[in-house]
Parts: sequence; structure tokens; C-alpha cells
Amino acid sequence: MSDFESDFDEDVSDNSFDSDVSNSDAAPVPGEIAGVTADRLRGFIERIERLEEEKKGLSDDIKEIYAESKSLGFDTKIMRKIVSLRKLETQERMEQEELIEVYKHALGMG
Repeated sequence: MSDFESDFDEDVSDNSFDSDVSNSDAAPVPGEIAGVTADRLRGFIERIERLEEEKKGLSDDIKEIYAESKSLGFDTKIMRKIVSLRKLETQERMEQEELIEVYKHALGMG
């Protein structure tokens, strides 16, 4: 569960939102939802949409690089594994490699 989801669940579970809305005699302000203006919300949504477009563009670029490397004879599955290993800290990578060796040995693979 993401931080947002857990924060949201906590906010909903305390029912403060429900009590504020249901017990309020004041009419809601047009363009405002629970104290958040519609313009502010629209701004957040538009920023997310722009970032999603950028993310899609980057993903397409990465796919093109893998396709190019594959056409030159590189094994893209191994390349992807190397990329994921390089993201790890040295100690964590070494621990994983050691565990892989232990498991392979236990299964008679090496």
C-alpha cells in the first residue's frame, strides 16, 4: 500500500471528513471541495498527466534502445537483469548473488 493510500485510509477512518460535511449548515462554496479549490485540483491533475506523458515517452525510448541492442545480437533479458542489478547497493547485490549460489547448489544446479 502506498503512503498516499495509507494516509487516505487513516483520514477516512477517523470520520472527521464525514462529520465536517454532514454537520455543516453552511452551503458548500462553488468550485471548492473539502477546502480544496477546483483550480488547485485541476493543476495537480494536469501536472500528473504531463508527467505520465513524459514517462510514456521515456518508456518508448528505452524500448527502442533494447530493440536496437537486440538487432546487434545482445541478449535483452540479460541486459535488463544487469540494469536491475546495477540499481542495487553493492552489499545487497552480493547478498543476492550468494543466495542464488546457495539455492542453485541446494538444487544440484552448480
